[in-house]
This record gives sequence, structure tokens and C-alpha cells, in this order.
Amino acid sequence: MKTRSDIAQLFLRLSLGVGFALPVLDRFGLLGQPGEEGINWGKWENFVGYTNILLPYVNFSVANFMGAAATGAETIFAITLIIGFKTRLASLGSFLLTLIFALSMFFFVGRTAPFSSSVFTVSAASLLLSCMPVYRWSIDSPNT
Repeated sequence: MKTRSDIAQLFLRLSLGVGFALPVLDRFGLLGQPGEEGINWGKWENFVGYTNILLPYVNFSVANFMGAAATGAETIFAITLIIGFKTRLASLGSFLLTLIFALSMFFFVGRTAPFSSSVFTVSAASLLLSCMPVYRWSIDSPNT
């Protein structure tokens, strides 16, 4: 049983980490250009435009700052989750960030949007990861 939970937490940690890394790369056009199949943003301006939709009560400059702050946090979460460093803290941070994102989508994009994009699921998965007692195969693990 322990081996299955070790593998599950590793899979969860890596999938969350990669799940944060890919959208960051997309925002900077590193995965393809706007309009290409599988590309959501393709450039920073498209991402900030969407951030402004999620935060309609702020102007474009503030949305740009908030988008940069979220991108910075997602970059840190991606790296720390993939290598298993400060996993509990990173997973708690990713839980809070994705919960805020999901609630913003719910209220400003549509009630089904965060469910269609599985943002609440990512948030819950992050919270679950933060509850793991040991992070095997990570920098955090004393028995790596």
C-alpha cells in the first residue's frame, strides 16, 4: 500500500508541476503562436487580456501586474513541485492560486468554466498533495 501512495504522490506532484509549467511557456509563445492548435495564448498580451476578463474591476496595467505575479508564482510552483522542494508549501500555494483562479472564472467567465477546465480539480489535487506525510523521490524526502 505504501508503494502505491508513494507513486501516487509522485505522479500528482509531477503532473501538477508540468501543469503549471506548460501554460507559462504558452504565455510567452514558446509552445507555438496564437491560433495554432493546442495554443491558448501564444503571446503575453493575449494572456493579460484574459487576466483582465478574470479581474474586470482592475485596469489593464493592474491586470498586467497580476498576470505577472501569477506567472511568477506558477513558475515557482512548477519548479518546486517537479523537483520536490518545499512540496508542502508549494502545493498549499498552488491550492490558493488555483482556487482564486477557479472562483474568478466562476464569477466572471461562467459557472461551468472552471469545471470544464478542471481548475477546481487542480486546486483540490494541490490541497490533497499538501496533506501527504512524506514526499518520496524528492529533495524533501530524507530517504531519497
